[in-house]
Amino acid sequence: MPGAAGKIVHDRSHIVKHVSEAVDRVRKQERRELTVQKNFRLKGTKFLWLYREENLPDKHRPALEALRAANLKVAKVWAMKKSLNDVWKHLGTGWARRFVKRWLVWANKSDLAPMRKVGEMIQRHLENILTFCRHRITNGVPEKLNSKIMAIKRKACGYRNRDHFKTAIYFFCGELDLYPVSS
Repeated sequence: MPGAAGKIVHDRSHIVKHVSEAVDRVRKQERRELTVQKNFRLKGTKFLWLYREENLPDKHRPALEALRAANLKVAKVWAMKKSLNDVWKHLGTGWARRFVKRWLVWANKSDLAPMRKVGEMIQRHLENILTFCRHRITNGVPEKLNSKIMAIKRKACGYRNRDHFKTAIYFFCGELDLYPVSS
């Protein structure tokens, strides 16, 4: 397909997943370091750092704010994660590219190996990440459908007959109304 390379869009959810994993790696490493010093403030905080700020339940906000105010490495990478979410707000690739370049400098200067590794991955796939700014599409819908199909397959513990599997997919994914029409 001509020009296919310029049409590939790396989905936001996959990028955020890699950044979230880096945040969790830094949290684990810092928790181990603090535990040696008999400091247990990061114990039980895993999910606080993995929430997006707008999705964080109100009851957890004070705890997260207190941890962010402390001079922690995990708070630094959490801020990087939060900042990177802004790249998808840019409407033009030029502005988005400048934003990501500044973010990559921040990630490289952070001296945190998991975030530098994510930065290298983002650098390698930058063009396909920026393609979202041009096309404004994601692969969320096909992934949702694929997830539904895999759930059908798991519930049935597999299918021996390919036609039965196809029928099950049509039945569950076709959103058919099977009730008789009343006259």
